[in-house]
Amino acid sequence: MTAAQVLKRSRMFVNFHRLKTRQIQQLMMTCFALSVVMVYWQSLDSDLVSHIKSYSLRHLLTNLDFITANLTISREEAQKFSNHRYLINQEGKCADKDVLLLLFVKSSPQNFEMRQAIRSTWGNEAYIEKTLGVTVKVVFALGFPPQPLQRKKLQRELFQEDQRYHDLIQQDFLDTFHNLTIKLLLQLGWTHAYCPHARFFMSADDDIFVHLPNLIHYLQEVDRAGVKDFWVGKVHQGSPPVRDKDSKYYVSEEMYPWLMYPDYTPGSGYVLSKDLVSKVYQASLTLNASLYIDDVFMGICANAVGVLPQEHVFFSGEGRAPYHRCIYRQMMTSHGHVKDFHELWKQATDPEVQKVYSGAFGRLYCTLAKIPLLCKPFFTNTYPCKAAFL
Repeated sequence: MTAAQVLKRSRMFVNFHRLKTRQIQQLMMTCFALSVVMVYWQSLDSDLVSHIKSYSLRHLLTNLDFITANLTISREEAQKFSNHRYLINQEGKCADKDVLLLLFVKSSPQNFEMRQAIRSTWGNEAYIEKTLGVTVKVVFALGFPPQPLQRKKLQRELFQEDQRYHDLIQQDFLDTFHNLTIKLLLQLGWTHAYCPHARFFMSADDDIFVHLPNLIHYLQEVDRAGVKDFWVGKVHQGSPPVRDKDSKYYVSEEMYPWLMYPDYTPGSGYVLSKDLVSKVYQASLTLNASLYIDDVFMGICANAVGVLPQEHVFFSGEGRAPYHRCIYRQMMTSHGHVKDFHELWKQATDPEVQKVYSGAFGRLYCTLAKIPLLCKPFFTNTYPCKAAFL
C-alpha cells in the first residue's frame, strides 16, 4: 500500500470517527430531551386528555339539559344552602336610586386593606357619580370569620367598619373556599330582595382591578341597545372538572360525574343584565348548590335557563393584564392585584391615556405595542392575542 493510500484511509477513519461521535452526541441529546418530556408528560397527560375530551364533547352536544335535570332538587332541599341569617345588612343601599350597576365584591373578613384600596380607587361611589354621572353601588359579600381564636375580634372590627362605610353584606356561614357557592347565593338573594332594579349586576373578587370608566361606557351602550339575557366576561368553554385531589379545585366524580362543565365565566369578574340575574336567582332555588366552585355553579344556573356567556377580550379572567397605556384604553378587568391599586388607578384613568392614543396613528401605535404584550405562547389567562388588533 502506498503512502498516499495510507493517508487517504487514515483521513476516512478520522472523518468516520468524527461522524460517529456527532451522531452519538445527537442521540444523547435526543434521549435527554425525550426524558425531560416524559418527566412532565405524566403530570400533564391526564389534565390535557381531559381538556381535549371535554372540549370535543362540548361541540358535539347542542345542550347540557341532562346536567340541570340531574342537579334539580326541591325548593325545601335547596333552601338549606341559602337559608342563612344576615349579621350585617344594607337594606336601603339601593333605595330610591336609578342604579346602573350593582357591584358585589367577594371579600374575606380579614381583608380590610383590600376593601379600603377598592373604596379609595375604582370602587369610590362618590367619584363615579361625580365624574361619570351614573349611580354605581359597591358592596362587599362576606361570611362569618372561620378562625375560632380570631372570630370575636374580627367580627367586632367588621361591625366598626360597617358603621363607618355602610357597604358590608354578611351572613352567618363560614367564610371559606368551600363556601364560595353559598357566597354567590348571598349575592343573588340580596340583589333579588334589595336591589332588583339595578340594570346590571357584577360579581368580582377583592383582588381584581375594574376599570370603571371603561366598563360604565360599555354598559351604557349595552343598556341603550336593550340587550336581554346579557352575561359577559372571559368565557371558559368545555372545561373539565379537576380530578387531582391535591388541587383546591378538586371535584369528586360523586359530586360532579360528568366530563365537562357548562360554559362559564371565572368568578374573578363578570357582568349580568338585571333580567338574567332574576332568572339565575330563580334557577338557583331548585338546584343542588353543594358544588363549591361558585363560577361553575353560576354556569349551571344559566344553563338551566338556556343562556350562554358572551366573551369580552378585555375581561382578564384569572390573569393580570400587562401594564401599558394602550392596554388601559380598553381594559375592563385585571386580576391578581394587592398592593398596586392606587398606582394602577392613577395611571389607567389618566385623561391623557384616551387623548394621546386616539385617531388612526394612535390606534396603529397601540396595535404594534400590544402585539408583543399579548401575542405570546401559552399566555392564556389574560387578554388573548386578538385583543391586540382591536
